[in-house]
Amino acid sequence: MSWKALAGVGFALIVLLYGTVLVFLAFDRNSHSASDTIRPFIITMGPVWALAIVAARVILQRGRN
Repeated sequence: MSWKALAGVGFALIVLLYGTVLVFLAFDRNSHSASDTIRPFIITMGPVWALAIVAARVILQRGRN
């Protein structure tokens, strides 16, 4: 496994975590109930996280070969 690929995926994970917190705070700023925050947050960030996981697996698999 390439250390560059692993470092890149680790850095991308840190950026994604930070962005996730910022998105949650943006949704929570003007909401009046938990469902006003959680439902749009999951609809927005679910696909982003799914795509990030698939991309990380592809990158790390290529580094292994």
